[in-house]
Amino acid sequence: MDFIYPKANLIAGVDEVGRGPLVGAVVTAAVILDPNNPIVGLADSKKLTEKKREKLFDEIKEKALCWCIGRAEPEEIDKINILHATMLAMQRAVAGLSITPDFVLVDGNRCPELLMPSQAVVKGDSLVQEISAASILAKVVRDREMVELDKIFPEYGFAKHKGYPTPYHLEKLAQHGATEFHRKSFAPVRRALEIKQ
Repeated sequence: MDFIYPKANLIAGVDEVGRGPLVGAVVTAAVILDPNNPIVGLADSKKLTEKKREKLFDEIKEKALCWCIGRAEPEEIDKINILHATMLAMQRAVAGLSITPDFVLVDGNRCPELLMPSQAVVKGDSLVQEISAASILAKVVRDREMVELDKIFPEYGFAKHKGYPTPYHLEKLAQHGATEFHRKSFAPVRRALEIKQ
């Protein structure tokens, strides 16, 4: 079934990046696109090349009616768990929009509590342009942060795996222990900390 757009003038799309990694914030974005200023090539950020994402990142920021990045830091994730931290980051992204949307479409199968009506859309990052735009903003922001973190901790290879639990990352975690940016509530990080005690 194709997704049916709600009858609303200002629709914000919301998506998150970074639920699975062991390090760094979970990053979300909320975007209201301008129907009079279309952006060609919007798609799920995971299906785009890095170069294409970077190009669209600038175009979305320039052409969208408004956009906002929301986040929840590793210590928040450890305190309230990744699901609640993701919802909190989504709420922050929507609350930070300079224009209040009439309706919010959220990628996935659940919505955070918001002040306006919202709907979860499974595979929304492929079906809904606003969510595709949000996924691109969130992914580029988070990937850039991992590249910066890589400069501080080159031994972990963050620029390559972006904090996901790859065999290389797990090996380096066991070898060097966790950084202050690792999510201590995640099992592989917890194990690495126990080994280092």
